[in-house]
Amino acid sequence: MADNAQIKVCVGLSGGVDSSVAALLLKQQGYDVFALFMQNWHDASTTLHGDCEWEEDRFVAEMVARKIGIPFYFVDLSKEYRQRVVDYMFDEYEKGRTPNPDVLCNREIKFDAFLKCALKLGADYVATGHYCRKETTEGPEGPVYRILAGTDPNKDQSYFLCQLTQEQLSKAMFPIGDIIKPEVRRIAHEADLPSADKKDSQGICFVGKVDLPTFLQQKLKPCEGDVVEVYDAYYADNEQYLFLKETLDSLLKAEGEAKMITDYISEDKAQPVHEEGCPFDMDKVAALTDDELARLSEPVRYDIRFETETYRSGRKHIKKTRYKENPFGKIVGKHDGAQFYTIGQRKGLNIGGHKDSIFVIDTDIPKNIIYVGEGHTHKGLSRSCLCLVPEDIHWIRRDLAMKAGEIRRYRVRIRYRQPLQDATLIMRENCLFILFDTPQRGITPGQFAVWYDGDEMLGSGVI
Repeated sequence: MADNAQIKVCVGLSGGVDSSVAALLLKQQGYDVFALFMQNWHDASTTLHGDCEWEEDRFVAEMVARKIGIPFYFVDLSKEYRQRVVDYMFDEYEKGRTPNPDVLCNREIKFDAFLKCALKLGADYVATGHYCRKETTEGPEGPVYRILAGTDPNKDQSYFLCQLTQEQLSKAMFPIGDIIKPEVRRIAHEADLPSADKKDSQGICFVGKVDLPTFLQQKLKPCEGDVVEVYDAYYADNEQYLFLKETLDSLLKAEGEAKMITDYISEDKAQPVHEEGCPFDMDKVAALTDDELARLSEPVRYDIRFETETYRSGRKHIKKTRYKENPFGKIVGKHDGAQFYTIGQRKGLNIGGHKDSIFVIDTDIPKNIIYVGEGHTHKGLSRSCLCLVPEDIHWIRRDLAMKAGEIRRYRVRIRYRQPLQDATLIMRENCLFILFDTPQRGITPGQFAVWYDGDEMLGSGVI
């Protein structure tokens, strides 16, 4: 207690229950605690509720600070947030990629702009309500900071911190990382905190719950285009799909056919357990050339041409035009702009007449076409390999960074809440390739692939 009293901790108090309990626990542990609330957004017109959610959050946060008995400060970081998070989002969507604003917010705002503000106010550390853990070990050149998954498997938020540096981690504290969510709620109720029953925030970090197309239309102009459904027949003689299948087949330890379609349905449903281990022969994987790996990481692309024909309709035999039937696909609808859609998306397509759900399998931004497929088992939804370029790779543990020619086995997730997937990481001079044991659904450019060794998150990269 006596030592803790000498340590000044700034808690990023958001008005939610998690940061409130983080502040309470630090106060109980004898730290010199103060709260700092940051405003990152002004425009209420983009939120679904049409009100300033941050104003209510600030009010609750201030009441929490008063209840705990700690000083409360306010900082407006909306300029930095727009420049470093929102503008990046617009730019990525315009290019047909899907960024993760929560990852960016942690890297650019909470543990950069906000951290600098906290340090100016005299803080030694910044604490947040993230469900993850931090450990410190001694390395050959001094302390090494480790990020571990949160104890609560349903709330682990380590993924959102996948871009933090050792310098940022040296100043970070995660007081609730070893507590499960129901216990956090219980502590808040027991202390009679005003945020005890507050619902978890949803939507874009610090903006609130938004209608994404409406939000993006602030800068990205709508432009009508075709929605093309791709039939299974397209893959029968597609050169890239056949290459993927033949290459994956050739890498197997035993003769047979490699799995090409994922068993995955959604984060909310139990995932099948694969106990047979890695299906691929590591010597065969190591023998792949850079060009073969690069092609293995490429998704199937779509180029379905539709020809028109004229016909006469009705009693007056009015001349009309229609598309000829095509065995590979069909134009099934219209959209307002390919940049507003993401791979794996099924909501907002407004396409009926199908037994199973329709999913986006690819977007062609230059031609403004969305390609879709029917059902979870559509071939276009699954991929087994992806490529990360050097400038987009970030090692939290710089001491464990892979060198060209190295091959390692890690567990990987390609989006928050996805169960960890077994994979082989292959480092080459110009790329880090991730080859999954089983195909993955909806690999999305712009998102982050994050790899773990046991509970420890080691690094990440932009897909």
